[in-house]
Amino acid sequence: MTMVKKDFYCYETHLHTSPVSKCAHATVRETLEAYARLGYDGVFITNHFLGGNILRDPSWSYEETVHFYFSDYEEGVRIGKSLGLAVFCGIELSYHGTDFLVYGLGKDWYLAHPEIESMKISSLLTFLAEAGALIIHAHPFREASYIDHIRLFPRHIHGIETYNACRTPFENGMAEMYAQYYGMPTFSGSDNHNAGMQKKFGGMQSDTPLRDEADFIGRYRRGELRLIRMELA
Repeated sequence: MTMVKKDFYCYETHLHTSPVSKCAHATVRETLEAYARLGYDGVFITNHFLGGNILRDPSWSYEETVHFYFSDYEEGVRIGKSLGLAVFCGIELSYHGTDFLVYGLGKDWYLAHPEIESMKISSLLTFLAEAGALIIHAHPFREASYIDHIRLFPRHIHGIETYNACRTPFENGMAEMYAQYYGMPTFSGSDNHNAGMQKKFGGMQSDTPLRDEADFIGRYRRGELRLIRMELA
């Protein structure tokens, strides 16, 4: 099914691809082709980063791991051009099942800062924000067997993913309450690991095409983007 195009532009903001994310079940090409069919105008590839569910060889150095991490994104840029799909960069930062979507910092920045691997999470979030990153708390009320307890960092984030297409209405509703009571901007993403096999999708919508990650961050901070909540028949 193809989403009806109107006078707006749709972007996936929370997306995993294989092989970088171990939990992803679709290649970069399969994923981008699915989003092109759905009528999205672009995607942010936000694979699991260092310390998360990344397919990392233990023998790799920090630099080798960062180069591998960005290989899916770089492949996506090449494939996206042939599909007419904009491909942007992001990461999903993990801390014992608590996850953050981070936008605005590229491979060169991460290569220059190997010290981030040894930072405690609150210090790392502050460091990323000071470098200009946008930090979104992803699915803050997700419950799973591998998550010991829910952690919230309201003073270290810029927004809250209140619609995650893979989470339950209860979990998303709790995230909505969290955002409301803390006066935080809301956010939407699919958390897609399966390309076109997924039936619910999220993301952010804009009136004009996004130019780059900095443009995305600026529009989000100014409240110019709208949440996507889409379910296929």
